[in-house]
Amino acid sequence: MEAGIVGLPNVGKSTLFNALTCSRAAQSANYPFCTIEPNEGVVSVPDERLERITALIKTQKIIPAALKLVDIAGIVKGASEGEGLGNKFLSHIRQVDAILQVVRCFSDPDVTHVSGNVDPLADIETIENELMFADMEALEGALAKAQRTARSGDKEAKLRVVAIEKCIAHLSEEKPLRTLSLKEDEAKSIASFGLMTAKPILYVANVDEDDLEGQSEMAQRVRSHAAEVGAGFVPVCARLEAEIAELDPEDRDEMLESVGLSEPALAALAREAYRTLGLQSYFTAGEKEVRAWTIPIGATAPQAAGVIHTDFEKGFIRAEVYELADLETFKSEKEIRAAGKLRVEGKQYVVKDGDICHFLFN
Repeated sequence: MEAGIVGLPNVGKSTLFNALTCSRAAQSANYPFCTIEPNEGVVSVPDERLERITALIKTQKIIPAALKLVDIAGIVKGASEGEGLGNKFLSHIRQVDAILQVVRCFSDPDVTHVSGNVDPLADIETIENELMFADMEALEGALAKAQRTARSGDKEAKLRVVAIEKCIAHLSEEKPLRTLSLKEDEAKSIASFGLMTAKPILYVANVDEDDLEGQSEMAQRVRSHAAEVGAGFVPVCARLEAEIAELDPEDRDEMLESVGLSEPALAALAREAYRTLGLQSYFTAGEKEVRAWTIPIGATAPQAAGVIHTDFEKGFIRAEVYELADLETFKSEKEIRAAGKLRVEGKQYVVKDGDICHFLFN
């Protein structure tokens, strides 16, 4: 699962990406399309539960969950028609699972805005319109082909025609596809299209250094829009976060304290991106390692075991599960077992966020 960082040129996408992935590369130049190929990086998802587990289970290694990010070059008005190398960049968005849209909510006369005016909601509308135009074009092209195949009596093609027509009608009302409810089989029939407005979205307000909580008028407008459309919202000062990411841990803590932050805003961003992708973590804990494993929300115990190794899913027998609260109450796995708090779960068990698991397999 991966998320793509998108936005207009010069909104701070690459600065944010470099900070997230702790890149020490030079900052990008102040002009559009300085990122020609999408950069990819992996970022750890901070989770304080790992520290709480290792306080009671001594281990050699701690491995947090990870999130793959793709830095996609700036999209401009007309991108769906090829403006600014738009088609190339839009194809990169089709391949990701969720969109992190960076929205400029800061004022800086030295950083040019492509439209000459900083208006975050106008920027959001520009990106959304370009993605809707591109989705409409892809669907209209696919419809003719599906209709021809459907005329031969092909059931899958008939289903695809119905799904495509529903999507086209929805887009015609200027609504993104993430607000359209399709039946499961309909959604599956067009899943390969990589429709961009069907992907979940998280709005990242790139704010000034004196507005770290995103209370400015510009940031509040983005916050309200996110709430209206059911999307996530995180305020981040990309420039400050890039500086923090470059520091040694000791200096980093000192700088965070000086600006009134308990942790880098990037930690909250990573967790919110994780949630936007529909992911959660369960843990395994032992002497060799304490590790967070990434699974989709709703995954069953065998599916969760399969993330460790496919053989675990194929030969799944049962899972032994306990909670962090039990570990903190009884202090050890042995005492949890003795107190009868270690649960034995079968194939139908849906793993919960934060479960600590052992899997038995054949």
